[in-house]
Amino acid sequence: MFPASSSSSSTRLDPQTYLPLLNTSNLYTLDDEDDGDMQTPTATTTRGATNGSTAPPYTDEAYGSRYDDKLDSKRFHDTEGFSRTGTLRSTVQSRETEFDLDDDSVSSAGSDSTILPSRSPLLVGLLGNSSRYSQDFALHSNGSIGGRGSADRASEEGGQVGEDWKERGGNMLSGIANMANSILGAGIIGLPYAIREAGFLTGIFLLVTLCLVTDWTIRLIVLNAKLSGRNSYIEIMGHCFGKYGRAGVSFFQLAFAYGGMCAFGVIIGDTIPRVLAFIFPFLKTIPVLSLLLNRQFVIFLATVGVSFPLSLHRDISKLSKASGIALVGMLIIVCSVLIEGSRVDDKLRGSDDARWTIIKPRVFEAIGVISFAFVCHHNSLMIFGSLQAPTLVTHISTAASLIACLVMSLSGFLVFTDKTQANILNNFPHDDLLINIARLCFGLNMFTTLPLEAFVCREVIEGYFFDDEFNKKRHIIVTTAIVFSSMAISMMTCDLGVVLELTGGLSATVLAFVFPAICFLKLSDAPSMSRTKFPAWVCAAFGLLVMVLSAGLSLYRAFWGEPRTGGTCGFE
Repeated sequence: MFPASSSSSSTRLDPQTYLPLLNTSNLYTLDDEDDGDMQTPTATTTRGATNGSTAPPYTDEAYGSRYDDKLDSKRFHDTEGFSRTGTLRSTVQSRETEFDLDDDSVSSAGSDSTILPSRSPLLVGLLGNSSRYSQDFALHSNGSIGGRGSADRASEEGGQVGEDWKERGGNMLSGIANMANSILGAGIIGLPYAIREAGFLTGIFLLVTLCLVTDWTIRLIVLNAKLSGRNSYIEIMGHCFGKYGRAGVSFFQLAFAYGGMCAFGVIIGDTIPRVLAFIFPFLKTIPVLSLLLNRQFVIFLATVGVSFPLSLHRDISKLSKASGIALVGMLIIVCSVLIEGSRVDDKLRGSDDARWTIIKPRVFEAIGVISFAFVCHHNSLMIFGSLQAPTLVTHISTAASLIACLVMSLSGFLVFTDKTQANILNNFPHDDLLINIARLCFGLNMFTTLPLEAFVCREVIEGYFFDDEFNKKRHIIVTTAIVFSSMAISMMTCDLGVVLELTGGLSATVLAFVFPAICFLKLSDAPSMSRTKFPAWVCAAFGLLVMVLSAGLSLYRAFWGEPRTGGTCGFE
């Protein structure tokens, strides 16, 4: 690699790489001649050149070193079968990074890169962005999102400026759909139950408040990424707290994903047998086929026949296409509960006296359920890496999700009150057509969502304990252990409420409230008790309090408390 100003043969290529932060243009040429010794490349750089204007060139070996390192990074880290996270636009185009760029450059001694390649075990949403799976994202390269290189290449190829951005998922609609789908997951089905646990007024207050806090902490994670120069949740924690930070976030991501798998298995057992009984009422009269109405058998069959084979995939992008109906299915569920709630027989309705309550003893368990519904922090950076206006997308997505959650919560709780179950669909009769359509959508969605969570669990385990080459035997063993152990737990309990409470209280509160706040406290240069850091202190303390009380009380009441009424193991 030599400066563009030197003489070159006719076989040389002249790719151009831009540094948008510094308003500079670096010209590099590639030479395939056998020159023997490799020399550190230098870059002929034009600072401030715009539309034909020129400026005195200068040489900066640091840029050449960084460029060469990025090629090495791409060569050694783009391993087949793993997703590579695109560089955050906000990370490389912030004012703070502009002035720190030279200080963070990679030296020839081999210090850590500013943006480390990541094998991020993150979930995907409805609209699969190509940026999530592409392996050609290099800092300041022609493929950078929203950079000059993308627009220039589109112009040179005769295309319209901006089409490349759309292909990489940079449009706002795609980001909103992905973020909303991340929030509107299985947890929305338990929100009426959370209102029952907390009391009507307290439950609504918690729902709105936690949604606002979620919006703030999602943006706080992006700010942490900018301050740390890292582009995944695990790398941010590792930058702030070393190996203990990586271990902590890995454990809680694993716990959250594994708890989600258990919850999805319970949901499959709640929904699919009821749908089959509605479509084929004669099944219960046939000895062998009547097993299809048994929840344990259905969970086993769905796991072995669908979820386990999908979980063996190494590429998460293959699963994203199968889960494309997720957001539509959730909207069908919300509309079904809203419409059919007003038509429910009086015998199924709850007590009017339990409707307008203020606060109830299980408020901390309710916070765990609500937290489970709202947590999407583990894949927010993956979505934001391909967006032009991430803050606006966050506001719109959380607002839309809050509206859907309020509709589900109010339409479910106000009808069933003290009879509200953790799976609100179980409160409706088994022969309700619209509700059975919602059950079918929900159950089928769990078939493909469970493998996504299995992917997270497996990648956390392999990334933390076996950070080496891919091993097929280990891949199968780890996947089998994760999937079938969660299946066993799903078969042993019918109470979705306790699963949501434990998963949300133990892990969701930490991922959503504690870790983003303490990372900001570590990274920010502001005084410890300044107004800048005070909200982060409050958020971290709140998350720790809820984690201890919610998980502790849920475990106590599950084993030693009064009988629970969060779920049913059969239907009539």
